[in-house]
Amino acid sequence: MKNLFLSSNGRFIIEKGLKMFMKPDKVFKLAYITTAQKGVDDVEYIKIHRQGLTESGCDFKELDIEGKGEIELRQALKDMDAVWVEGGNTFYLLKAIKESGFAKVIKELIDKGLICFGSSAGASVACPTIETSLWKVSEKDIKDDYGVKDLRALNLVPFLLKAHYKPEERDFLKKKIKEAKYPVRILQDNQAFLVNGNEVKLIGEKKEIRL
Repeated sequence: MKNLFLSSNGRFIIEKGLKMFMKPDKVFKLAYITTAQKGVDDVEYIKIHRQGLTESGCDFKELDIEGKGEIELRQALKDMDAVWVEGGNTFYLLKAIKESGFAKVIKELIDKGLICFGSSAGASVACPTIETSLWKVSEKDIKDDYGVKDLRALNLVPFLLKAHYKPEERDFLKKKIKEAKYPVRILQDNQAFLVNGNEVKLIGEKKEIRL
């Protein structure tokens, strides 16, 4: 059965997501995929999340998927209980996913029971497309697209995600959502969607934003 934990921010994975799957009597092996950080300037969040993973007690291995093929990725992931696809630049991440063997490998492993965590960009690539990464209220928020024009992504869920929701984006997003090809679901920080098979459940204290 498909098990996904798609979060707006990485800290929520450490504080909530891992605890939902880790068992006290078993070592929890996790591949921490940090490729998306290579497309951003400020990577302080990676240091913070590494420390959080260390303190969580899980046995994690950092993995960059860029430039790797199917054989190498299968070897790296073969004994893992879970992967965490970290945030950063969504376009850089999608480019690496498509150019490596990651898309095929991760889908096969998820079907076999591998748990997949995704935060921010890492959650967006689980969707049919990364269209929402183009939805920026201000031009200064637009990121380098690294030449990515085909926005089709992993299609692990049947909806698009808009992470890091802020109330001032409400009117802008209502317009964009009406134009979108797929349903759009919104996450605030410290929220996530837990996906078990075809069931989707919101995790977090606040109610889901619906526009």
